[in-house]
Order: sequence, then C-alpha cells, then structure tokens
Amino acid sequence: MEEKHAEAERRRMFYRRNGRRPRTASQPAQEAKNVAAAIQPLLDDEAAATRLQTAWRTQQRRKTVEAFANLGLSIDRVHDTSFEDVGALLSEDRVLKATAKLLSLFGLMDKEEAANAKESTTTRTFLSAYLILGHPTAVLSKDGDQEQDLITKAKDLMISFENALSKVTAFNRYTPPPTQVETVSFAHTAFVTAFGDWKARDSSALIETMVASFVNLDAIWQTVKDDTRGEVASDYREGIRDNQVILLSRIRKLAGPERANMLIKKAIRESRRSRPKRRPVGDVRPRLAEDTSTNNSNAEASTSNVDTASQITHSEHEPQGEGFQSNSLTRLFSVVPPNRVLVHELAIDKDYRVDVSPHSDLRNAINRSVCDSMRRGFENGEGDSWTVAMAENIRAKLLKLLKPGNSMHSLISEVLDPSHVQTQCAQGVFSYEKFFAFMASILPKLCAPFRDEQVNALVEEMEKPGDLAEMIEKLFKLLHVIDLLSLDYSNFLLMNAAPTLIKESGGYEQRMFAQDLESKSITLQRTTRWWRNATVNILTEADRRDPLYRSGTTLQKIYARGLVDLAIASMPLHDSELPETLELDRARITRIRADAVKITVIGAILLTAKNLLKRDVRSQWKPQANRIWELLKDGYGASTSNNNNNGEDSPRPTTPNIPARVLATIETSHAMPASTRATLDSTIGRLLSQAAVGRLADPVMKVLFTRLKTHVFSRLSAISSGERVRAASTATEGLASAGLPEFIAQVGDMVDVLTRISDVDRKAHGTWYEQISEELERAGDEADVDQVMR
Repeated sequence: MEEKHAEAERRRMFYRRNGRRPRTASQPAQEAKNVAAAIQPLLDDEAAATRLQTAWRTQQRRKTVEAFANLGLSIDRVHDTSFEDVGALLSEDRVLKATAKLLSLFGLMDKEEAANAKESTTTRTFLSAYLILGHPTAVLSKDGDQEQDLITKAKDLMISFENALSKVTAFNRYTPPPTQVETVSFAHTAFVTAFGDWKARDSSALIETMVASFVNLDAIWQTVKDDTRGEVASDYREGIRDNQVILLSRIRKLAGPERANMLIKKAIRESRRSRPKRRPVGDVRPRLAEDTSTNNSNAEASTSNVDTASQITHSEHEPQGEGFQSNSLTRLFSVVPPNRVLVHELAIDKDYRVDVSPHSDLRNAINRSVCDSMRRGFENGEGDSWTVAMAENIRAKLLKLLKPGNSMHSLISEVLDPSHVQTQCAQGVFSYEKFFAFMASILPKLCAPFRDEQVNALVEEMEKPGDLAEMIEKLFKLLHVIDLLSLDYSNFLLMNAAPTLIKESGGYEQRMFAQDLESKSITLQRTTRWWRNATVNILTEADRRDPLYRSGTTLQKIYARGLVDLAIASMPLHDSELPETLELDRARITRIRADAVKITVIGAILLTAKNLLKRDVRSQWKPQANRIWELLKDGYGASTSNNNNNGEDSPRPTTPNIPARVLATIETSHAMPASTRATLDSTIGRLLSQAAVGRLADPVMKVLFTRLKTHVFSRLSAISSGERVRAASTATEGLASAGLPEFIAQVGDMVDVLTRISDVDRKAHGTWYEQISEELERAGDEADVDQVMR
C-alpha cells in the first residue's frame, strides 16, 4: 500500500507540473510526448530552485546509503571476524561518519551530532549492537536476564534497521518509509535504554574494581614507605604514584570527579582503619629501662647483632635456684625464641615482637598447677620452703628488669633476699600482707604505661586481706603480671636491637645454616627434591606455552614456582614437603595453605549464589564474605565418612550448623526463592565438606583454586619493583575476572608475606639454591648424553 500511495503521489505531482492534456483526437504515443515536451511551460526561479534542491538532496541521501553499504557491516561478517578486528573496524573514522549520517537520515540523531561523529555516543551505542550480537561472550561478563534482554533488544534493532534500509532505493528517492522509520525509532529507544541499564551496572562493578586497585596500591605504599633499608621506598614511590594517577583519571571519567573523590577517600579510610595500628614507643617502654636502653645502645656499637640477641634470650636460660620448689617455679618463665628465630622473624617483619598471648596462656596453666601444689604444701606444713622459693624466683625475675646499682635494684635485692626471707620464716615473722604491700608499691614503677590498668587492678586486690585460698589466688595473679612485665621488657630489648639484627640477618642465617650442614644435623635432601620438582614444573609449563620460552626461565621463576606450589595447596603440610631452608617459615606456609582453601571455598559459595540469583559475578559481596570468613575461623564443621555406594570417601558435614549459618548470611542480604535456597544449601554443604578434608573435587573450586595459584605466581615471579607495582595495580581486575573480587586484601597480604619470605630466604640460602640448580643441570646434561649414546 505504501508503494501504491507513493506511485499515486508521484503521478499527481507529475500531472500538476505538466498540466492536463487537452481533449483532442488521439495521437501516437511518441507524438504525444513530443507535443507535451513542446508545450511544457518554463519554470520560474522558485520552482527551478526546488527541483535542483530535491535532486541534490536525493544525491546526498544516495551517497549516505551507498557509503554505509560499502562498509559491508552485517551480523554474519562481525561474527566471522575476531573481536579485536571488529573493535578496531568500528572505531575507524570512516565507519563512525558513515553510520552517523545514516542514523541522521533515519531521524535517530540530529545533524549537529552527526557532524561530530567521533564524540557521538549515539553512533557508538548503535554500533555496539553489532558487537553484542556477533561476540556476546566477549562483550558480556555473564549470561543473566539483563544480558539476555539486551541481546533481544539488539536483535530487534538490527532486524528493523536492515528492513528499513532495504526499502531505501532510487524508487523513493532514498527516503526511508515513515512506517519503517517509526519501527526503527521504537527499537532504537528500547535498545538504548537496555544498553544504558547494563552499562550502568557494568560501570559500577568496574568502578568498584578500580577503587579497590587504588586502595591496594595505597596499602602497599603504607607497608614500604617507612623502609629505611636500601631504596625500596624510592623504587616503589614512582610506580605506585603513576598507576594511581591512571586509576584516578579512569574513575573520575566513569563516576565523575566528586563521586570519585568520595569513593576513594572512604575506601582508603576503611582500609587504613582495618590495618592494625602500631603502638607508640612510649607506651611500651618500661619506666625504669632508660638506663638499660642507653647501655644497650652502647653495646650495639661495640658488639655484633648476635651478642645483642643473646642479651634478650640470656635472661630466660639462667638457672633460678635449687630444690624442687625452685625448679618447679623456674618452669613458669617460658623461653624466648632462639637467636636464629628472632633474627629471621625480624627480617620478615621489622615490627616483630614476641607474642604475649601464647606465652601468657602457657604460663597461666603452669602457674595454676604450681599454686595448687603450693597450697597443698602449706596444708602439709611445707609453707616456709615454698615461700623462700617463691621469693627467690620473683626476686631474680624482677632484678632482670633493672640495671645493677639502681636504687630499685638494691631495694628488691635486700627485701626479697632468700636468706633474709628464710630467716623471717624460721622466726615466724614473715607476713604475706607486707609482701603484697611491698609488691604493690614497686610494680607501678616497673611496668610500661599501657600496663597501668592491669597493675592498678592487681594493686587494689593485693591490698585486701584474705585467707590462704585468697592469698594463693593473689599470688597467682602476681605471677601473671610479672610474666607480662618480663615479656614486655624482652620486647623492649628486641625493639632496640632490631635495626642491628635486621642489617646482619642474611649473613647470620647463612652462617647458622652452614654450621648445621657441617654438623650433619640437617641435610639438603628435601630442598633438592623440592627444587627439582619446581624446575620440572616450570619447564613443563614453559614447553606447553612456547618451547622458546625455556631460555627465559630464571632461578627467580623456578624459586617462585616452588614457593607457590608449596604455599598454595589444599592438603595439610607434611614434613617431607617442607625444604630445610624454609623450616622457620613452617607456620606461615601452613597458615597460607589454610587461607588459600578458605578463599577458594568462600569464593565458590558466593560465585554459585551470584549465578543462581543472576547477579554480576564481578560485583563485590564483601560483607557476606567477611562474615563467612569469621564463621569458618574455627573450621568447616565437616568430616569424612565412607557412605558412598562406590566405596569412595564421601565427606559429609557432621555439624550442620556451619552450612546453615553460611546460607543464612547470604539469605539475609539477598532474597531467594525456595528452589534456589535448596540448591544453594546443598552446594554449601558439599563445598564445605570437600574443604574440610582438602579435596577440592568440585569443578568450580578447582577452577578458582587454579586461578588463585596462577595469580599469586604471576605476582611473585615479578623481579623488579616496577613489575611488582604493575602486577599489584592489575591484581584487582584479575581477581574480579577470576571470580574472587571480595578477597583483594587477603590475597594481597598472602602475596606480601610470600614476597618477604622469598627475599629473606634467597638472601640467606641463595648459595645452596644455585649449587642445587647447577647439580641438577649437570645431571640433566649427562642424562641427555647417555640418551644420545644409546
């Protein structure tokens, strides 16, 4: 009907211009045309201008249609061409200009916007429909309801557009039919709306990812900015600043300047607030340790770091007295780590201090046992011997906190002198009330300021009278506080000795390890086996990717491969796996293994929930991840049982409380139907059961664990500080694409610990690693020669 109407309109305009033929006798057709041409009136200026403009516009429309047709854009061509090539084609100026003119012809954009095709969002949005239909997996991050709706809208737009474009011919002067234009306009509006909604959600996830990268770089800078050894801070400063500037510009472009600044400031505040704060030096300094500090400073100038470390541990090894009671009380004071452990821990963490909690818990258990024995001794008439032993041990411990010749040192020596106390007990004049009063007067002068609250509470309790049971209880609390003061003082000495110990840590560890090898107390058997496995793994991977890459394999990459294989594993760490060179890092490697499994299982649970709920897998569910992390601190609530019909181990949860609480954590934030809830509940139970036994058989957990391991290796194998900064700046995006966007901080800490372990270990044991590598290379060459000879 449109064609018929157009034909009638054309004939009407023709007759209107040429006039009607007069009623005369019929003439031959050719003669009639000649007569009509002969009698055609002359056009006035306005009619002639109109005719010329019509012809020119028709020609312009024809050029527009032919220019777009010459591009050869179609869904089939886009699908058969690679995504990168299509993206480059659609970004060319000629494509943008031709498309903008055609969209202007269809009334989808005005002429001013079409003239500036390079910056036109309408043109790029329209062309993105080709990419969405030709390469949906490369454009869309997941296959959810919103993505399916966008694909449907893009398909409707392309169908209506190609339909309308086929009607634009010379027959209608290259003018799109009004009905077709209206259909294309409706389809274009629907597509633009769906595209805007999808892009807004996608850009939100991208903004979160880039903000997390910015904060991750800030956390790295906070770690290294106070470094005074070498040029670590200066090396990192430039790389971190450059990457942060790039991220900031991108975030501002997507979110706007004001919102970008607000998001970054908020994220940095939360990140720095979550990091443990360092206690000021003045809070931990014992009140009467100034003279000792000066003495230690002088000693450091004239002695080695080993002597300084020996000063810290010497106080814990001295005998405390004689007799059964004295030997029992000696066990109250646990041993500070040996010199080699102290030096190694300081090299890993320059702020390392002896942890008070485990020592305090152990001492409290022994304190309770000895105090019970003391109470039974008083009941059996052996109170005097216990009193002398107790006073002797407390005196010895308190004197170690003071410098000889100090007034407080002299006072404690005289009041708690064992012979003096024994004389008082023999004469029956020793008073525990006076003893507690004396301790109440000196403890506030010995403790550090941050212990004032605990010491004051003990002083108030010691001032109260009581019977034998209460006296023993006050003695127990007194021993506990003295233990804390002793550990505080050890940490104070360690803090003063740290710079010297750190400076010489590599050489000291190397000498101690060499001595152990010479004394045959250790061998390099496990280390050799570990290095051989790492070499085989890295070379096999290199050959699989590119045979020519083998020449680029270095000792650093082999070491990184071995360390990652050792630390990122699902099974518990066995003694045969740990090389002798990494024996002091056993606890750290064990903890990293547990964290890797926990990250994998939580990531698999959240990824499954996102897919079931049709959510973007790159979105960060940090609150849920943090709550589940806290729930799994004490274990997964599962064990193994042989209930499988096939005879295989089928681990099933024995404590359903943990899976139920994990499900409730997700359900409180994201409503879900009953079927989805049942599916997720079953998945959570299965994943937790596998994580409990270290067998990650689920495909999702396998993929996530492999991606985590690859990510850690890529960051750990970076050699220079610039490479490390670049790897850290892209870590957030990599983890988001890997399905672990919630664990940026945990993975960053894991990489940081492994990096410090690597630096310290290679500095101390690099000589033996080179020796083992050369031996393995020679053995490999000999094997190749034997193979050729055979």
